[in-house]
Parts: sequence; structure tokens; C-alpha cells
Amino acid sequence: MKSKIFKTLDEQIQILQAKGLTITDIEKSKEILLRENYFFISGYRHLFMNEKESFINGTTFDELYAVFLFDRKMRNIFFKYILVVENNVKSIISYQLSKKYGFKEKDYLNPNNYTQDTMKVRQVHDILEKMKRQIRLNGRQHSATLHYISNYGYIPMWILVKVLSFGIISEFYSILKAEDRESISELYNVDAETLSIYLSLLANYRNLCAHEDILYDHRTQRSIPDNIYHHKLNIVKENDEYKYGKNDLYSIILIMKKMLNEMEFKDFINEIGYEIDALDGKVDIVSLNSILNKIGFPDNWREISNL
Repeated sequence: MKSKIFKTLDEQIQILQAKGLTITDIEKSKEILLRENYFFISGYRHLFMNEKESFINGTTFDELYAVFLFDRKMRNIFFKYILVVENNVKSIISYQLSKKYGFKEKDYLNPNNYTQDTMKVRQVHDILEKMKRQIRLNGRQHSATLHYISNYGYIPMWILVKVLSFGIISEFYSILKAEDRESISELYNVDAETLSIYLSLLANYRNLCAHEDILYDHRTQRSIPDNIYHHKLNIVKENDEYKYGKNDLYSIILIMKKMLNEMEFKDFINEIGYEIDALDGKVDIVSLNSILNKIGFPDNWREISNL
């Protein structure tokens, strides 16, 4: 089995130059590679590569780094608005269930209050155990949970959700009774199964953003169902499937269209548009649309704000 070996900054520069990358300021580029990590910066090279796996003639280090920074700024934007949705979903779920079943641990950890589908018995048990574990681990570490434990002897659900990951919340939604899932999904004007898929994708992208992973070409295993926005944007199809907005970054924009309020969504799109416009002034060797298509954005991606 081949293994990767350590490369000095000079060797990293040489590798990039050997692949045809133009580097005008060696010392500045070395400083960037030291601070940002060669692996992550080179992760964007595919946007600038030809069929011979070399950089397109004329590609500069500055352009490569510009795309790296663009992806970081996109992560920050998406992370900020996914957190808004996360908070909304947690608030809605805790409100709906507390109102119906009660708000103490004995109520919201009671398996009888969740789906009785025999195929999901194990899943219900596992998710409730995850929640109990979070109570044990975090109950006395967070000021809000500690306050309730110290003063009331229990942690209400609307407080517990603050220490639950979005991933757990996504799983938690999937074990609710059908009528409870529907009462929540109706608030977003989607069916329960679609909302379950939305939460799964949002949790996946949230983790990418939180851990500074490469965002632009990420694809999820699950895809969102076709919706009216795919049709209205006239997104092209390949093999009878929409090419963009299914399991890519643009699918998150389509989800946000449903889950953010009108002003939040407008701000979201404006912030994305600002960074895309800024990138357009920094990259010349490849077209902006080719970069956006790689991300999963159709050429007319901005039209979503008018629909």
C-alpha cells in the first residue's frame, strides 16, 4: 500500500509548479500553505485542471486561493442560516411535544409517546438513549440545564434541545408518531417525509461547515424530492433527473426557501450573491458558471429569490 510522506513548504510549492500552477510570490504562497494547509488548498485544484491532470495554462496560485477563501465564506454563510433553522426546528419540536405529552424527562423519554412501528422499536430505543446520555453528560455543564436541575430537579424539553446536536434532532423527528411529524411539517408546508429528508441534509451540511470541510463539491447520499422550484427554475435534467438542487449545495438553498422566513431568505441569498460577485472578479482562467455548476448552482440560481 502506498503511503503519503511529509513534504516541506518548498516541496509543496514545487509540486504545484510541476503541475503547471503559476506562483509569482513564493514566500507569500508558502506562508499561506503553512497557515491554511496544503491538503485543503489543493482540494480545489480540480476546478482548474485539464484532462491531463495539469493546471489549465495561466492558472495562478491567487486564483486557487481565492476559491479556497470563497468556499470558507460560503461555509460561514450557510452555517449561520442553518443554525437559524436548527433553532427553529428545536423550538417547534419541543413546543409541540411538550404541549401534547408533557415537558419532564419522564414524559418526553417515554417510548409510548413515539412511533409504535415494530420496524422502528430499536431506533426509538437508541435515540432515546442518546438523549438520556446527553442529559448525563451535559446536564451540569451548561448553565441553563444546571439551573433547572438545581432548582426544579428536571430538565424541560425546550432546554434539553439546546444541548442536542442537529443530527440527533433529525433522528428524533423520524421516530415521532405520524400525526406529530405531520403537525410539525405542516408548519413548513411540506409533507413529513420531505421534512425528514430536509433535516438529514441540513444536519449533514451543518457538520461540514462546523468542521471546515470542503463544501463546494460535496454531495449527500440522500436527495430532496423534486419540487416546484426545480420546475420553475427550468433546471436541466440528465437521465430524467434534475442535474442541480437535489443533493448538492443548491439543494440546501431550495430547503432554506421553505424553512427560512422571507426576510431571512432574502438576506441569505444576498450574502451568497455578494461572495459570488466577489469571486467573479478574482478568477479569470475558468468561467464563473463552471465553478457554480460544480457547486450545484444552475446558471440562473438567483431567480429563486423571486419565486
